Amino acid sequence: MDYLKFIGVLVISYLLGAIPFGLIAVWALSGKDLRKVASGRTGGTNAMRAAGVPAGVATAVLDFFKGFFAVAIAEVVLPGHTWLIMFAPIAAILGHNYSIFLIERKEDGRLKMRGGAGGATCFGGLVGFWHPGLLLMLPIVAGIWYGVGYASVTTMSIAIVGALIFALRAWLVDSPWAYVLYGVLAELILVWALRPNLERLRNGNERLVGWRARHKKLPEVNSGN
Repeated sequence: MDYLKFIGVLVISYLLGAIPFGLIAVWALSGKDLRKVASGRTGGTNAMRAAGVPAGVATAVLDFFKGFFAVAIAEVVLPGHTWLIMFAPIAAILGHNYSIFLIERKEDGRLKMRGGAGGATCFGGLVGFWHPGLLLMLPIVAGIWYGVGYASVTTMSIAIVGALIFALRAWLVDSPWAYVLYGVLAELILVWALRPNLERLRNGNERLVGWRARHKKLPEVNSGN
């Protein structure tokens, strides 16, 4: 197998993930700079906060397809190499979270690449591996979002739900264990990106969503992906 193809897939997947669809959608719909709104992240949650539901939905869908198409491209270029294909959506998540197109210099002179938390892109990768999984995972994730009431918890749950489903499939129908590893690696990336949210969860001041937001008011804080 030509490892140059593998490296090329990773680079393409990263650059695909790095496209800041949230920044573009919010600017197009409201003229705002999403990086200056609430958490400053470029994912669907913050886009919805900045420019409403249309911007949030458009961002989430486009970010989803980052992971989905990363898998599709890898399967075409690296047919049969499941363990290598698995790294393509990982690269897309890293591109989404640390976009080379959103590089900036901090006050201390260091460079920083901004982005989102990677939930939608992670989800796209899971569905890319097994398309019918969308019908199973989407209601579970939506139920967590509405029932648990935290966008950050929902984001972190995506990779866990996917890993559990693929572990069950690997045990029952000989699905590749590489997909389970994808869920584990993606979860580590999501948790790292959401460290500020985890701190707010521990302090009890993370912003609520779903039905809980209607029954309890908390101070406005930066949250989401």
